[in-house]
Amino acid sequence: MLDVRFIREHPEVVQEAARKKHLDFDVQQLLEVDARRRQLLARVEQLKALRNKMSKEIPALQGEAREEAIARMRQVAAESKALEESLREVEAQFTELMLHVPNIPDPDVPEGTSDADNVVVRTWGEIPQFDFPLRDHVELGELLDIIDIPRAVKMAGSRTYFLKNAGVLLELAVLQFALHHMVRKGFTPLIVPHLVRDEAMIGTAYFPVGKEQAYRIPEDKLNLIGTSEVPITAYHADEILREDELPKYYVGISSCYRREAGTYGKDTRGLFRIHQFQKVEQVVLCVNDPEVSAREHEHIVRNAEEILQALRLPYRVVLVCGAELGLPQVKKYDIETWMPSRQAYGETHSASKFHDFQARRLKLRYRDKSGALRFVHTLNNTVIASPRILIPLLELNQRPDGSVAIPEVLQPYMGGMQEIVPP
Repeated sequence: MLDVRFIREHPEVVQEAARKKHLDFDVQQLLEVDARRRQLLARVEQLKALRNKMSKEIPALQGEAREEAIARMRQVAAESKALEESLREVEAQFTELMLHVPNIPDPDVPEGTSDADNVVVRTWGEIPQFDFPLRDHVELGELLDIIDIPRAVKMAGSRTYFLKNAGVLLELAVLQFALHHMVRKGFTPLIVPHLVRDEAMIGTAYFPVGKEQAYRIPEDKLNLIGTSEVPITAYHADEILREDELPKYYVGISSCYRREAGTYGKDTRGLFRIHQFQKVEQVVLCVNDPEVSAREHEHIVRNAEEILQALRLPYRVVLVCGAELGLPQVKKYDIETWMPSRQAYGETHSASKFHDFQARRLKLRYRDKSGALRFVHTLNNTVIASPRILIPLLELNQRPDGSVAIPEVLQPYMGGMQEIVPP
C-alpha cells in the first residue's frame, strides 16, 4: 500500500506504474473517492463538535429556548447518522481501491508484455551436451520408481504427484541442504503456520489481487499459504521494532499450496506446475532506505545462486519486465535453471523487493535513531523449491542406463547415497 498523501501529490507517477505493470487501475477514481471521503469526514467531525457543544449548553437553557435546542440537537443527530452511514460506504470503497494501487517500479525495470521481455543479467554454468537419448524427469522417475503421478491423479486430480523411495530422500536432502546453508549465513529458521487469516494475506498483498490462486477454508476464514513469505513477513505485524534490531533475516520451510488458476493446459506434464510443493524461503526486514533495500536484494539473490552453484546446475538471472511484475513489487529478479526436457531455462526462484508497501499494510514499523516511527522495507526470495528443482537435478545428472548421480553436497543428507539406480 502506498501513502495516500504520495498518491495525491503524484497521481501521474501512480498511473504510470499501472501502465508499466499492465494493471487496470484508475488513479482519478481513487482521488475522487478520497475527496468525497475527506468531505464527509470533515462534516461528520463538524457535527460531532456541534453536538458536544449543544449537549453542554442545553442544561442551562429554559423553556422555549431549551425545546428549540433539543429539536435542533435531534436534527443534528439525524444528519450525523445519515452521514456516518455514507462515510462507512465511502471508506469501504476507498479501502478497496487503495488495496489495488500498484507499487512504483524502479526506473531500471524494463518495459515488456510477457516473460519473453525479461532481461538476462548473467548466466552461470555450461549447458551439458549428452551423447545418448535423454529421458525427461517423468520417465526417469518412473524408471527409478521415485515418482508416481498416475496414482496421485487418480486420488487427487491433476497437477499432483507422489514421491517415493529415493525421491523422498532426494527432496528432503535438497530442502535440508538449503536450510542449513541459510542458517550458516545467519538467518533465523522458522517452521510456519500453513493456514493464515485474511489479514496476513492482505498484508502481504496476496489479497485481494491474486485471491483466485489461494485455497480457502470458508468455514474457518483461513487460507492455505502459497509461500512461507506470508506468515514470515506478517510475523512482526502491528509491532514497533528498534532500528538496532534491523536487518532481520528469516528463513522459513513449509509446504505451499496454489490453485494455479488460469493455467489450464499450461505445463501439465510432470512436476513443473503443481498444486502442492515444498519451499525454503528467505525474508528480510530492513531499514526504510532504498539503497539498503537494493543491497539486500542483491544479497538474497546471491544466496540462492550459491545453492544452485553448489548443486552444479546451470542457471541465469533475469530482471523481470513491467508486465511480469506483480502489484506490490518495486523490482524482481527471477532465477531460471536449465531443464533439458524443456530445452530452455525454467523459473526456479523469484526475488522481490517491496520497499514499505507490505509494511504499511501490516503496520510493521520501527523507531529510528531520532525517535521517529518509520515503516520497514521488506524483501523475499526462494532459497529452493521442490519438486520443481528435481527436474534439473534428475535430468542433468542422468546416465545412459537411466541411473542418476547425486550431487556431492547432497550425499551427506542421503546417508552417503551417491546414485539412484533402477530397481
